[in-house]
Amino acid sequence: MAQPGHHHVASSQKALMLELKSLQEEPVEGFKITLVDESDLYNWEVAIFGPPNTHYEGGYFKARIKFPVDYPYSPPAFRFLTKMWHPNIYENGDVCISILHPPVDDPQSGELPSERWNPTQNVRTILLSVISLLNEPNTFSPANVDASVMYRKWRDSKGKDREYGDIIRKQVLATKEDADRDGVKVPTTLAEYCVRTRAPPPDEGSTLFYDDYYDDRDLDDEDEDEEDCCYDEDDSGTEES
Repeated sequence: MAQPGHHHVASSQKALMLELKSLQEEPVEGFKITLVDESDLYNWEVAIFGPPNTHYEGGYFKARIKFPVDYPYSPPAFRFLTKMWHPNIYENGDVCISILHPPVDDPQSGELPSERWNPTQNVRTILLSVISLLNEPNTFSPANVDASVMYRKWRDSKGKDREYGDIIRKQVLATKEDADRDGVKVPTTLAEYCVRTRAPPPDEGSTLFYDDYYDDRDLDDEDEDEEDCCYDEDDSGTEES
């Protein structure tokens, strides 16, 4: 098996180092990120705090991002380590989202190449897309059919069918043990979740708390193509337009 070229490795390492710097200077709210191994830039551990006023409020969800050696020309893989019941998350935790799919022409997928990964995407857009996906599942091509059917029942009943929400709340409660073990205080109010914090100086350790404030106008105006790439407009799961 051919070994990756030195150029690819050097280029991808530089790109990942620049992303870490960018995320320090302009953090993303609701995330805590560390390197799995400080000597390995290609494996990141991600903790996601469930957004307040959603099913996921109070949740502490762990995931891994694994980057290829030719990043950013190929997309990373995003896998939840925490058990997740969601239409777009496989049983093994892999996230099915357009932004993480290679930009190939695959008419059967219902996705355009422009909706898929391209080198202008980055960790920031991935994280925002995952948070958006949690709150607005795409049931057009689900990874978990049973979760998709259950979500549709909840949505169509306007919340009266509580089975979908009850399962998620049980999973949220189960994450409290992980949070306690890791010594993490999970934000449960919008004020805590959206507060802007400075990244710690380098000598305070490699853990970065990504906690930036953004609003819906910014996402709608600037990142609409990136954040909503895998959602069917008539199937977003939102009750409001």
